[in-house]
Amino acid sequence: MDATDPTNAPSPGRIVILTTTHRVAPGLLSWAAWSALRAAEQVICPDPGHPQLPYLREAGVSVGHAAPTGRELVDLAAGGRTVVYIPGADNDPALTDELARLAGSGRVRMPDLELLPGSYDLPGARLLDLVQVMDRIRAECPWSSEQTSEALAKYGVEEVYELVEAIEDGDRDALREELGDVLLQVVFHARIAQDDEDEPFSIDDVAGGIVDKLIHRHPHVFGTETAETPEDVQAHWQRTKAVEKRRDSVTEGIPLGQPALALAAKLAGRARSAGLDVPLPDAADELGEVLLALAVKAAGDGQDPESALRAAARRYRDAIIAAEREDRED
Repeated sequence: MDATDPTNAPSPGRIVILTTTHRVAPGLLSWAAWSALRAAEQVICPDPGHPQLPYLREAGVSVGHAAPTGRELVDLAAGGRTVVYIPGADNDPALTDELARLAGSGRVRMPDLELLPGSYDLPGARLLDLVQVMDRIRAECPWSSEQTSEALAKYGVEEVYELVEAIEDGDRDALREELGDVLLQVVFHARIAQDDEDEPFSIDDVAGGIVDKLIHRHPHVFGTETAETPEDVQAHWQRTKAVEKRRDSVTEGIPLGQPALALAAKLAGRARSAGLDVPLPDAADELGEVLLALAVKAAGDGQDPESALRAAARRYRDAIIAAEREDRED
């Protein structure tokens, strides 16, 4: 056979770029990743502090720490060898860019290139990043390190109202942003609570509490009870909540600091759910009693008076802007 026959040339080999995520515990790699690591003629990780390395050593995988160029990596794979490359935290873009240039040049016989995810982010993984960022900000930012929950309370109220506005506007980008701002308030308050000397708790305690509550209050999902309609679900929720809270009055737990129309509707809803027929206070000629009667009626009709008034106010705002525009044109 002709020695110059390209089919007789040695195999260019294989380069496997093995990526991992810091959001999954090191050592928890896929079977495909472990198989590639054990079968490789050479494993390279230029970062000697990479969190995966202790687990690779424990598994008997030898790892080199020299930082090769793209061309050097191609040469290492020549002759049918398999080389596994574990990039650093930034995924070594200079190396991958060089490999792409070599492949596109047409002048280099390239090995097979394979991107192999060794571990994957699970849903909610970026929440771990948020917790880590908040930890650092709390420790290093002069303003954030001095904040208390009492000082931040007003921002929580503002962020919730901005979230409601984004929902009413139907603005998806704003909705995503405002949800993030509300989530920041939760993580910030939990981080402050973690520093409390007397009764500390963490974001994990907050998340664990709401997980337990959701499971307990959804026996039709996580238990043996059934619920065919939204009304059945509400009934389950209220019964379970009553047992948990052991309240003496249906009004307990209703925040009196919320907007007045929402407060009136909430009180009316609680009374109606408890089967109480409570007459409205006298002095119906006073403005407050008139508004109360309207709020109670709206709640009984299944309407949210706070949202209705806010929508009307927004239309009124638009009318004011239109009138101002007409005045300017005149």
